[in-house]
Amino acid sequence: MNDPGVAGPFAFREAVAALEAARPRAEVRLSPLPAPRRLAPFAHALAASVGTDGEELADGRFVLLHDPAGEESWRGEFRVVTLARADLEPELAADPLLPEVAWSWLTESLDLRALAYREANGTVTRAGSSYFGGLAERPARAELELRASWTPADPAEAGGHLLAWCGLLAQCAGLPPESNGSAVTALPRRRGPRQA
Repeated sequence: MNDPGVAGPFAFREAVAALEAARPRAEVRLSPLPAPRRLAPFAHALAASVGTDGEELADGRFVLLHDPAGEESWRGEFRVVTLARADLEPELAADPLLPEVAWSWLTESLDLRALAYREANGTVTRAGSSYFGGLAERPARAELELRASWTPADPAEAGGHLLAWCGLLAQCAGLPPESNGSAVTALPRRRGPRQA
């Protein structure tokens, strides 16, 4: 039932084809993930990582859900569910405006592609780690995590929604925006390789 691209209603197969046709910027690598089985009758999932010069800067998940019967809370038959994570400089993580700025990156990415959507929900979490004892030589670490979901107005534009999310992930990684005429501030690049 969750075998994307093979089974499912035409609208779901069309949306999955749009995801597979999407080509994000060179620093973003997409790979298939097992789809969640309990969230909807049909699902397609992708993992993403952002990297330059062999260094991973951010990662995340993009899941497209489909329930032909519709979901009242989605206000539709499709739902996009995402996760984006990136390490931050500890000083930047302390900025009180960081959650609002990070959320605006998502909505601006969708708006820049003129994608209609509704019922956007999410959380922005920042966490910090300090190390002690035998780990004291490690520098302090901070991480940004953005979880978001929204209902695409037109599931045939699923590829555009994926590309908008990839743009958000690149911003979380601190990459400069692709040239599109907008004035977007990227996060400063963080120090050292991403730690699991």
